[in-house]
Amino acid sequence: MGDPRYAKLAKLLVEYSCSIQKGEVLLLDMVDVPDEMSVALIRATRAAGGVPLVEVRHSRVAREIQRGTDEVHSKLVRDLEMQRMKRVQAYVAIRGAHNASESSDVPAAAQKLYAKTLRPVLDHRINKTKWCVLRWPTPSMAQSANMSTEAFEDFYFDVCTMDYERMAKAVLPLKKRMEQADRVRIQGPGTDLTFSIKGIGAKPCEGLRNIPDGECFSCPTLKSSNGVISFNTPTLYAGTKFEGIRLEMKQGRIAKATCAGGAEKRLNEILDTDAGSRFIGEFSLGFNPYILNPMCDILFDEKIAGSLHYTPGQAYDDPGNGNKSAVHWDMVLIQRPEWGGGEVWFDDTLIRKDGLFVPKDLLALNPDKLR
Repeated sequence: MGDPRYAKLAKLLVEYSCSIQKGEVLLLDMVDVPDEMSVALIRATRAAGGVPLVEVRHSRVAREIQRGTDEVHSKLVRDLEMQRMKRVQAYVAIRGAHNASESSDVPAAAQKLYAKTLRPVLDHRINKTKWCVLRWPTPSMAQSANMSTEAFEDFYFDVCTMDYERMAKAVLPLKKRMEQADRVRIQGPGTDLTFSIKGIGAKPCEGLRNIPDGECFSCPTLKSSNGVISFNTPTLYAGTKFEGIRLEMKQGRIAKATCAGGAEKRLNEILDTDAGSRFIGEFSLGFNPYILNPMCDILFDEKIAGSLHYTPGQAYDDPGNGNKSAVHWDMVLIQRPEWGGGEVWFDDTLIRKDGLFVPKDLLALNPDKLR
């Protein structure tokens, strides 16, 4: 018999996250994932009346593909991927990685070309399909989380199959407050940042787009961000790990970006990818009660209880401010007391202090109520 946790996760992804209906085609994009999980997803799709379409990929192969890409090759990949994406109604990607830094030696120019050329495929998938993206637990992820492989696997399946319908109800008041807010102010150690989200709207994330989930996001209006924000969690982007990132914002644009550890040149190379990569595509508050510490994996780290993230580049989904970029880089700031604390204000209302929501209608999002 297979691991029963695989079947439970597959059922959640197919029936809840993607709500597969009879006759709908679900593209399963599997990267370094055990065949048993792919089989579980195929079976769950068919049980729901859907049609499974499977792509199996490997990160070492993907590295080599990008290392030697050129304009002709990347456009061919884009055209083929787009043709397939237009034939499906839903998409699930599970991405494992035996080595989180597998793509670290892919030339920056090649990464930039490949990402920009294939961006229309990503846009179509985000805007035209029902989709959900998640990681697969690996020893390297367990190591990043400072956990044993077995303990991390148990944590992974617990957090990925939590009661997301309960979360969906609890987040509605936060969505309403974001939709009604104008000015946002973020304060904390090394941080004093203001921007407007007026007229942008808000999007709650409760297991329909990412697993694990637990955030509600909006987006700064294009030229409204001013001040400074200092991030206290490591971040992995394009195969490179960054720590201590600090952004100075002037009229919506990143005027200066610094970081620790000698990676500043690479940081600014990424932020210079295109005209939109120094503007901001997302602002979000994270509240998953089971995710407390960073593990350098953004699908987990952006959901950390008491965190927020602020995203250079393009928004992945509506709401958005019209910014276009091949970059989407969620940078995470944890504001719980043990991480230095901090405050989030909407206009004249204190929304969250030291990682805990303050208004009565938002208390259900705090960890003691959401678990």
